[in-house]
Amino acid sequence: MKFMIIVKATADSEAGRFPPDSEKLFQAMAVFHEELAKSGVLLDASGLQPSSKGWRIRYEGSKRVVVDGPFAESKELIAGYTVIQVRSRDEALEWSRRFPNPVREGEPAEIEVRQLYEMEDFEGLASPETQDRFKQIGME
Repeated sequence: MKFMIIVKATADSEAGRFPPDSEKLFQAMAVFHEELAKSGVLLDASGLQPSSKGWRIRYEGSKRVVVDGPFAESKELIAGYTVIQVRSRDEALEWSRRFPNPVREGEPAEIEVRQLYEMEDFEGLASPETQDRFKQIGME
């Protein structure tokens, strides 16, 4: 089972500002991610640049419109993520409880955890040939 731990963006992360004691936060994140890696559950993790450096593609019929950032509602944005592969939802819950406060210890913050779809979730919806195509490119 794969899960994504999503770090919500804040006004500071959207402005590209790190907390004054960012070294302490970076150390806590490094320790946590090292533990994930040593346990063999870490698949990927990264922080994201502010939305001012990104864009969205809006679909309007068959037309695609590029909308450059920044995007107004930081509470709807993510600042980073960690993807883990574990045996159960309970294991994912335990790891996510240990996730360091992404803002600063003692400050209000929130992370979101979502399970990723896997090929078996699409049984009967996608043909075996289509599923094989996804598997061949590493999307399992």
